[in-house]
Amino acid sequence: MLAATVRVTRDIDAAEEAVQDAYVQALRTWADDGVPDRPGAWLTTVSRRNALNAMRRGRTLAAKLPLLVGSEGDEAVPDPIPDDRLRLIFTCCHPALAREAQVALTLRLVCGVATPDVAQAFLVAEATMAARLTRAKKKISAARIPYAVPGADELPERLEAVLTVIHLLYATGHTAHSGEDLVRDDLTARALDLARMLRLLLPADREVAGLLALLLAHHARRATRTDAGGRLLRLEEQDRTAWDRDLIAEADRLVVASLSGGPPGRFGLQAAIAALHAEAPSYERTDWAQIRTLYDVLLGLWPSPVVALNRAVAVSMVDGPNAALAEVETLERDGRLAGYRYLPATKADLLHRLGRDGEAAEAYRAALALSGNTAEQEFLAERLRFTGSR
Repeated sequence: MLAATVRVTRDIDAAEEAVQDAYVQALRTWADDGVPDRPGAWLTTVSRRNALNAMRRGRTLAAKLPLLVGSEGDEAVPDPIPDDRLRLIFTCCHPALAREAQVALTLRLVCGVATPDVAQAFLVAEATMAARLTRAKKKISAARIPYAVPGADELPERLEAVLTVIHLLYATGHTAHSGEDLVRDDLTARALDLARMLRLLLPADREVAGLLALLLAHHARRATRTDAGGRLLRLEEQDRTAWDRDLIAEADRLVVASLSGGPPGRFGLQAAIAALHAEAPSYERTDWAQIRTLYDVLLGLWPSPVVALNRAVAVSMVDGPNAALAEVETLERDGRLAGYRYLPATKADLLHRLGRDGEAAEAYRAALALSGNTAEQEFLAERLRFTGSR
């Protein structure tokens, strides 16, 4: 709805207001007349009509009419982006904004990710992220940045931000920050759909192939991440025979395409790591040495503390938990992962493997305090009880 309405208004705030008004109208109308056969189409039509009415009330229709005609019926200029949602993501990832602002604003406005979840994705407080989003919208207004669909020649400079948006959208759904369920299927399905469309749009781009491969490799094991009762299962506990082998094979082909013909990118490297996990016959027989090597390359290309934490897990499998614990404690002192629940959870697991269960229990309690997801909370509480009983 927002994507379709922005094409009319060329103004994100006006489009948001029109969409919200459409929902209010639906609440009033559907209670009496019933839900229409195509509620999405009804809402979109009303939203666009609201937008046009607002433009008339503001006496701006005459100025906006050429834009409307161009966006709706201009057949002379082919649209390089075939999908409204993908089009709006590229539109919002405007190079006049800082990269972080592009990604955060797009996640919030286009992908419908709640502000607390956007904050979690960037490892900042909710209030901090809310302020950043407000500043980004004010900059758009003050600088008169147009919400115009970029031409084909403008796509490459926006692609990195678009890839990041789709990746974070999937990650937000893959392990939900809050709620009852571990996974939000609506977000993972939306991200995977966008990644496939992006692959069709840019079939020669190696990082696009890498992103799609990464999502597919994770998606292949979605049915085994919890048991029948919703209990979270660790990777070593999952039934690998139930993993989707067709998706894994597709991911493997895309990894080859991503890593061929030039230096690897960060999505291609992450996809190669995910593929090694997916193809391993068991947790113990995973090629941990190769995974650590890939993390070394990834960390050099993308020096993220989250990458360093994930690398520490591979280090623990190759060099033992003591070596990994030293790296985790370095990250702890660094401070950039303060509030990131997987840091104390990883530390707790390493301490437990070293027989330091008192310290492990303390770390599990810290991780539990940071988690808002019920499935994760129950898993951490179970690990805490198990550690305390030894």
